[in-house]
Amino acid sequence: MIRSSAVSLALGYVVLGLLALVLFAAPLWYAWEGTIRAGRVEILQADAQRLTDIYRRDGVDGLKNFIDARINMQIAGDRILLLTDASRRPLAGNLAAWPNVPAVPGDYRIQIDMGERGMQAALLHVASLGRYNLLVGRDNRLFAPLERRFWYGLTGAITVLFIAGLLIGLITRRALMSRVDSIRQTISAIIHGDLKHRLPTHLSDDELNTLSRIINGMLDQIELLVHGVRNVSNSIAHDLRTPLAELRSRLEELALIRPSSEETFVEIDGAVADVDRVIRIFDALLRLAEIDAGMRRSGFVAVDVADLASTAVEFYAPAAELKDIALTFHSNGPTTVAGDPVLLAQALSNLIDNALKFAPENGMIGVAVLRRADGAVQIAVADNGPGITDPEKTKVVERFYRGDASRGTPGVGLGLSLVQAVAKLHGSALELFDGTPGDGNRGLRVVLTIFPESAPGTPAGSGKAAAEPPSLPGVAATTS
Repeated sequence: MIRSSAVSLALGYVVLGLLALVLFAAPLWYAWEGTIRAGRVEILQADAQRLTDIYRRDGVDGLKNFIDARINMQIAGDRILLLTDASRRPLAGNLAAWPNVPAVPGDYRIQIDMGERGMQAALLHVASLGRYNLLVGRDNRLFAPLERRFWYGLTGAITVLFIAGLLIGLITRRALMSRVDSIRQTISAIIHGDLKHRLPTHLSDDELNTLSRIINGMLDQIELLVHGVRNVSNSIAHDLRTPLAELRSRLEELALIRPSSEETFVEIDGAVADVDRVIRIFDALLRLAEIDAGMRRSGFVAVDVADLASTAVEFYAPAAELKDIALTFHSNGPTTVAGDPVLLAQALSNLIDNALKFAPENGMIGVAVLRRADGAVQIAVADNGPGITDPEKTKVVERFYRGDASRGTPGVGLGLSLVQAVAKLHGSALELFDGTPGDGNRGLRVVLTIFPESAPGTPAGSGKAAAEPPSLPGVAATTS
């Protein structure tokens, strides 16, 4: 038999409800018993005192006459009266004999034979009148209907609580099993390879609905990663095919032609270049995997980004001069953030290297590191090259993606992917804007924003609105 957590939980609540009901009824019953008993004892004591006063005033004959009169008036329908002598021989009253109680003053509760009415539970009070014994009692039948109603009510409450708990458990189980069955079907479809299936959600914001939305978000990420792995695998195969084919062609040509030593060394140099290209691809992928796994977060220290950017600009200044490109740098003071200096330097180098590839001769490249009023640090690299179209701006950060403008340039399409990974590791936002149009070019402005309160590993952007990119000397600021 399949155990149902819903039914078990419902039965647990039923048991808890019954326990609460018992804890409520037990003190109530105890208080009832104590209060009613004490009240009846007081009444019996008052009756006994009244009869004692009659005995003292009128003697035993007067007391006998009073008791007989009370019995003849049928007032003693629920009362028990008995006057006996010292040997417990009845002198007056409605009992044929002294009951099984001692003739010692006190209160007693016993089963007593009431003649035609049978055995009845009674509360008795015994008093001593010199040589005589007086017994005054009351039949407990007076409160029997009220007590029965109490027990009927308690039994009815227990029954209703049990049945309601069981029904609620069954209904809850049916509802849960329906939701679980739909989840099972979805998971089964995903296991069989259909990653587009998602768990059903409803308008109600209950626990299962919240869990379904969280799982759907996880499935979205898993689908994205699976497709990313597929795309990366295809891209790796495509990008490695060319250098490996060239390497094989060179080696095959050497084996067939057997050229001179000088030509052989030239081909060997070309083969080494092909191998270096393959190694660079794998090195870039290893760095990306390392960043995605968060292995570099332990290396976070206080880094002056402006100093890193200044060093990078100095390093690329000779290359810019060779292309007659004006490479400028601007900063508004110390811009210290918590980060990995090696990765931030790599990201800056990639951005400047990309700008040098696409900026035209006699073009302009501006690098700026600015601290905003809210404490965030912005790193911006802008050029007046061909730029990137709006549809491609979301694609260029994908691994191995190369746009039309980059087909004839060296590289494998991992530069901006690494910058995006570094931004994500630092809880930053990476944004692409149009730069300064010129000679038919739209230009490109890449802005990396590092928020001061960002924790390592926070998703890029951290939900903050994108700010206006900084204005760079020599390259006017325009946003897309």
